[in-house]
Amino acid sequence: MHFTESLVQTVVERLSRPGDLVLDPFAGFGTTLLVAERLGRRVLGVELMPERAAHARSRLVDPTTVVEGDAGRLSALLDEQRAGPVDLVLTSPPYRTLNDHPDDPLQAYEREDGDYASYLRDIGAVFTDVARALSPEGRVVVNAANITHRGVLTPLAWDLARVIGRHLTLVQECYLAWDSLPPDITGDYLLVFAASRR
Repeated sequence: MHFTESLVQTVVERLSRPGDLVLDPFAGFGTTLLVAERLGRRVLGVELMPERAAHARSRLVDPTTVVEGDAGRLSALLDEQRAGPVDLVLTSPPYRTLNDHPDDPLQAYEREDGDYASYLRDIGAVFTDVARALSPEGRVVVNAANITHRGVLTPLAWDLARVIGRHLTLVQECYLAWDSLPPDITGDYLLVFAASRR
């Protein structure tokens, strides 16, 4: 999904303070970073696809805050950046459906191995690293949609809530009521997580 700037602004203003560190491990075109930087937050984004990383950098005052890399190596990338604890994560992982989706979105659509189960496992690994990096009072907000493709429903939002919920505590879901949903989207959500107290 492509975030609107107004949606990002609402989340960043409600769940972080000026000077806080905002992370997007699937930075895409950099909307989270752009808005958070404008609001006086420190930002860090990770983006695998070179052209998207370059575009995100071109939108920021400090382009060095976008790291071209694999979110599957998030802990190492955060260590390299000496980022410190993360106060807010706001992201939308690349989507994968249960059917007719041979190319792996977590590998920049360049490999045709894996399946929906391995995709969920890999997402879980990214959020294991997110949970380790999150400050005790931090929040994680994930935009995810349920998708129908060729008559098959992929409950992606609920599957991501379950997988990420193994590492963080789900505290809220927000339904995004757009004027019209994009094709194949049956419901679009923000899933809000807190650090687990274990």
